Amino acid sequence: MSGLVVATEDELSEAVALRLAAEVQPALTVTQTLRRQGFGYLRSKMTSWRQLAQQQPVFLLTDLDRLACPATLLTHWLGALTPPPNLLMRVAVREVESWLLADHLAMQQLLGEKGKLPPAPDSLDDPKQTLLTLAKKYAPRDVRLDLVQSTGAMACQGIGYNARLVDWVRTVWQPAQAATRSPSLHKARCRLQELAARCTSIPP
Repeated sequence: MSGLVVATEDELSEAVALRLAAEVQPALTVTQTLRRQGFGYLRSKMTSWRQLAQQQPVFLLTDLDRLACPATLLTHWLGALTPPPNLLMRVAVREVESWLLADHLAMQQLLGEKGKLPPAPDSLDDPKQTLLTLAKKYAPRDVRLDLVQSTGAMACQGIGYNARLVDWVRTVWQPAQAATRSPSLHKARCRLQELAARCTSIPP
C-alpha cells in the first residue's frame, strides 16, 4: 500500500480525482489532498510536485481550458523537464465537467431525461456552459437553483454548484461509464491503474 498525494485546482476536480483514486485502492490510498482555486497554484508548484514524487506517488489533475491539447499544456508546465515516474499528470479535456457529462445515466439522474446530452463531451468548447445550459432548461427546480446563477449575479454558476456536484460525483457518477465517452478520462483511469501497479511492484 502506498500513500497517494492528490493535487487539483478546485473542489470539484478534487472530488473527481478522489473518485478515480478510490478505484485503485488498496494499492494506492490517498493520504493528502492539496488544492487552491485555479491552475496557477498547480503550475507554480511544479518543482515541488517533482520533488514530492521522488518520495511518494502524486496524482495531479487539471483542466485543458483554451490550450490546443494536453501535450501543449504539459510542455508549458514542464518545459524540457521530464516528470518522475511517480508524478501522474492528467488533463481533463477541456474541463472536468466534460468527464461529468460523459456519464449519461448519472447525468440524467441529476438533470432529468428530457435534455440531449453530448455524445462526445471532450469535443465541447465549453463543457461547463453546456452543463449549465442543460440545467437551466431541464433540471428539477432544486437542482437548477443550486447550479445556475440567479438573475443579475456576477458568477457564471449558482452558489450551490460545487456542493451539489461534489455530492453527485461521490454518490452517483460512475467513472467507468463516463470513460466510454471521454478519451481523456479513459486515459486518466488507465494511467492511474498503471501507477498503482507500478507502486505495488516496488519493494518497501
